[in-house]
Amino acid sequence: MSLITDTHSRLADTDAELLPVLAERWSPRGYDASAVVDEAVLTTVLEAARWSPSASNSQPARFIVTRRGSANFATIHANLMGFNQAWADSASVLIASVAEVPIDPETNLPKESPWTRYDVGQAVAHLSIQAQAEGLHTHQLGGFEGQALAEAFNLAANQVIVTITTLGVLGDASTLTPELLEREIAPRTRKPLTELLLVND
Repeated sequence: MSLITDTHSRLADTDAELLPVLAERWSPRGYDASAVVDEAVLTTVLEAARWSPSASNSQPARFIVTRRGSANFATIHANLMGFNQAWADSASVLIASVAEVPIDPETNLPKESPWTRYDVGQAVAHLSIQAQAEGLHTHQLGGFEGQALAEAFNLAANQVIVTITTLGVLGDASTLTPELLEREIAPRTRKPLTELLLVND
């Protein structure tokens, strides 16, 4: 058995019982580089994102969905930064999450609402949890060349890439570099809940 092939080996140590799909979700780097995500399952994962909440039902989230082996997948991978390039190409799918910013009717220029990126985050969260329920794993990436990707995919001036999501099947973590492997198997930790609650009366 590989170092990490069992979701339960990474189960969150929670102070209250969570839904299994929440407790089991984590962000791996070691994907199965030969696995292909079933198209019906991928559609289901994206449908979960579509039905996430958004301010006034504005639905600002857009997605660039690329499958391993395609030119568009290679474009996203080539524009990842740092450690991300070392492992993300083993994922089955790379998804760029895009915020479509409202256009100000007075200036005809993009005018970002405080909720736009928040709602994209909600969409990606729904996507991630649905993926986990389907037996897949996701990892959010913030290190990427946003301007280069915007140009490569001909995004409009009011379309901004917020994050890249890797999606795939858990693989053999021992294939990672020693530095990445150390991160992969490090204990999962969170701040205590009491530290997060500014008011709780």
